[in-house]
Amino acid sequence: MTVEITDGNFDEMVLQSDKPVIIDLWAEWCGPCRIIGPIINEISEEYKDKIVAGKLDVDSNPDIPGKYGIRNIPTVLFFKNGEIADKQVGAVPKASIVKKLEALL
Repeated sequence: MTVEITDGNFDEMVLQSDKPVIIDLWAEWCGPCRIIGPIINEISEEYKDKIVAGKLDVDSNPDIPGKYGIRNIPTVLFFKNGEIADKQVGAVPKASIVKKLEALL
């Protein structure tokens, strides 16, 4: 199950996590985000004991995208030990995201 990541809980949910974290940065109006959203949901179920999977609405939470220089959505950020380990920009097949995730496990 994905969790809602916000500007307010980012440090606790992402930077302090003892598991790898993937975050889907999205917006309601973003067409390609509708492709990535279900993929992140599937991955969150398949890896539920190994990772934290979250979604961050960039319109409601502008601080984190600004901090990490996110200019395009959808963007999936991969964190390990509180640091960005990888990034995927745009709508891509599930296999591309899983490959980057597997590298963190």
